[in-house]
Amino acid sequence: MAGGDIEARPRIVAVDHVSWTVPDLEEALSFYRDVLGGEELFRMGPLDAADLPSDASGRDWMETHVGVAGARLSLVMLKLADNLNLQLVQYDKPGNRRQDLPRNCDRGGHHLALKVDDVEKAGAWLAQHGCKTLEVIAIEEGPLAGKKNLYVLDPFGHQLELVD
Repeated sequence: MAGGDIEARPRIVAVDHVSWTVPDLEEALSFYRDVLGGEELFRMGPLDAADLPSDASGRDWMETHVGVAGARLSLVMLKLADNLNLQLVQYDKPGNRRQDLPRNCDRGGHHLALKVDDVEKAGAWLAQHGCKTLEVIAIEEGPLAGKKNLYVLDPFGHQLELVD
């Protein structure tokens, strides 16, 4: 069988969370909590590699566990919907962090799709709160006929897709 022994394959039981790195944790928390209605579950940090033990090979804790040597981070976990926890992470170190986000067509491109009761109403609300909205996609044929979608950039440049 392609992919190895089926008995050894792990069974995925649920999605635990989605994590986004943001430039300003408090500003992002304010948006996702106050504008989108997320509930703060917990926060951690700052956690600094300089304050944590090295592993047996001499690598710092952050390099060993999250793959970023010399990192300093803080995070907040939000309950955004009954089936979605969103983790917001702010890295303060290392100094050579990239600040650009991939486009949808770039490797690693991504977006978070949120089901809403009214796409246009949700888009207008988000536009009033610092988001850039693109054009509504009205689907007229096929398996999604009658549905609407709308891509939105949050205040930090992350792509959201609103679907009804």
